[in-house]
Amino acid sequence: MREINTDRARAGKKSGFGHRYLDMARPSQHNRPMKNGYNTPHPIATTGSTYVVQAYAKINLTLDVLGRRADGYHDLATVMQTIDLYDTISLTTTADKQLRLFCSQTELNTDDNLALRAAQALLHYCGIEQGLDIELHKRIPVAAGLGGGSSDAATVLLALQTWWQLALSADEMLSLAAELGSDVPFFLTGGLALCEGRGERVTPLPLHWPAALRWLLLLKPAIGVSTATVFRNLPPDDYTDGSHSRAVTTALRNRQAVESADLHNGLERSVLERYPRVAQARADLLHAGATLVRLSGSGPTLFAPFAGLTQAALVEQRLREQGYEVYLTRPIYSDNVHAYVFS
Repeated sequence: MREINTDRARAGKKSGFGHRYLDMARPSQHNRPMKNGYNTPHPIATTGSTYVVQAYAKINLTLDVLGRRADGYHDLATVMQTIDLYDTISLTTTADKQLRLFCSQTELNTDDNLALRAAQALLHYCGIEQGLDIELHKRIPVAAGLGGGSSDAATVLLALQTWWQLALSADEMLSLAAELGSDVPFFLTGGLALCEGRGERVTPLPLHWPAALRWLLLLKPAIGVSTATVFRNLPPDDYTDGSHSRAVTTALRNRQAVESADLHNGLERSVLERYPRVAQARADLLHAGATLVRLSGSGPTLFAPFAGLTQAALVEQRLREQGYEVYLTRPIYSDNVHAYVFS
């Protein structure tokens, strides 16, 4: 196992894994794309021993469930987009070679936390011994269908690779991400993408976003929904052939309007039937002024798109007055985020 010398980093290689260049003394290049094709995370602050970065949530514009696989998972086709709701992650190197997680939501301070598991997986794979404190400030709701845990994991992988200048290939990063969870590979690129298989086959889409979807109002009902339970109970009648995701992908590539009927989530009907509070929240969103409401992922979060900020903010205010947890967001790409580096 290699230990990173944070005073003067050294380059080297571990037998069997190829070169793992570690040069923390080099100037950071946070705004430049990685050679492996993944986005370079934009830090909001760096010091000699600390790296702070944001992990963004996502919504599913579509979610076609194609059928159950032999391994118990389901084949999917889903169009996903990152949004400007984010967790903040601070990574600090320590001298004691321990990995520790400190989360603002204490119930998430467990060995199963994906941010911690991502750091463990990367250090183990690269043969690195380095103490690391991971401070995770949660803003993305948990078990909400917004990919918060998966985004945290991918962001830790990318941040450590960038900060420590690890020469990991795209395939290596994808393999590490896929082992952590089905949504984690998407967050290696973020932005707008078509994801297939379990979610590990990611095809980035052109940076075109329809005006009708410019603002996204999220409503998180005050319940949690288990993704595994939702999929386990999904009836085969709700399987589709992927046509909704294909139609949306084609429209986005051709810079055309997206048909509302194609903003389809194959899990939505089942979730609305099994969770009355989600159904009530959907009705309240529509009554407050939304014209279209869809489920994100396995829920329970719902999203309503708006073309104009004024109407979106008015609906947000009405729902807050009813006691709902709501977030007014917008789509975000890597180019929307500016780096602020403090010395």
